Amino acid sequence: MTKRIEADGIDVFYREAGPADAPVLLLLHGFPASSLMFRELMPRLASRYRVIAPDLPGFGFTTVPAERNYRHSFDNLAKTVEAFVAALKLTRYALYVFDYGAPVGLRLALAHPERVSALISQNGNAYEEGLGDAWGPIRTYWADPSEANRAVVRDAVLTLEGTRWQYVHGVKDPDAVAPETYTLDALLFERGNNKEIQLDLFLDYASNLKLYPAFQQFFRDFRPPTLAIWGKHDPFFIPPGADAYRRDNPDATVEMLDTGHFALETHVDEIAIAIDKLLRTVSA
Repeated sequence: MTKRIEADGIDVFYREAGPADAPVLLLLHGFPASSLMFRELMPRLASRYRVIAPDLPGFGFTTVPAERNYRHSFDNLAKTVEAFVAALKLTRYALYVFDYGAPVGLRLALAHPERVSALISQNGNAYEEGLGDAWGPIRTYWADPSEANRAVVRDAVLTLEGTRWQYVHGVKDPDAVAPETYTLDALLFERGNNKEIQLDLFLDYASNLKLYPAFQQFFRDFRPPTLAIWGKHDPFFIPPGADAYRRDNPDATVEMLDTGHFALETHVDEIAIAIDKLLRTVSA
């Protein structure tokens, strides 16, 4: 079911399924996607869990009023998700974090560690060694945010072909990836100043690296039941980033899948089974 709710002065679009009184699983998408990426996962888990997936500001169908004067940064995305959680009166939840959803969700965990019942990281990085070579142009942009470097990132990433590449790279059969996924993402880039918003977020991603030590301290201090399940051919977030979760939480489960960045597109059954196995131990 798709819904909307006002949170942080923003009209947040979200998807929800499952019993209202069931344990909550909060699903946080990444770039360049939206809650649509969870379209196949949610029905597989909804018989036992209340699954909730918002669209982050700048993505999907969440709308930010112009008068809100919203600055798209990872700190602000996390504040909006915190307001969204408060609007839904969620006080305990498992976190599923993917790509951008990781620094957003882990900020939420730092603010309210007592609320986190479990952590599922699907190619959601929190370690320097998890950053692959595909970050090269963006690292250059961090070092020198000139218009020329901004244009390089725009032309390489914010196109239909660049978006498709993120979905199909490392996938054995690219035709197994539904074309409406990357096509919709690319079309949504064309709305208003969305491309500039995305370029601002690329630049601000460097702020997440500064928080990696704090995220890792959270893993050590609270040791939430953790599953790091990874598409091992992801060019952005590489397998050492998954293995590193065990360094700070030796009880973490790490699973590698023979696919790319968007592992749900090809291995949704395996991921759903692994999540259910983890969450059953939490609620046992």
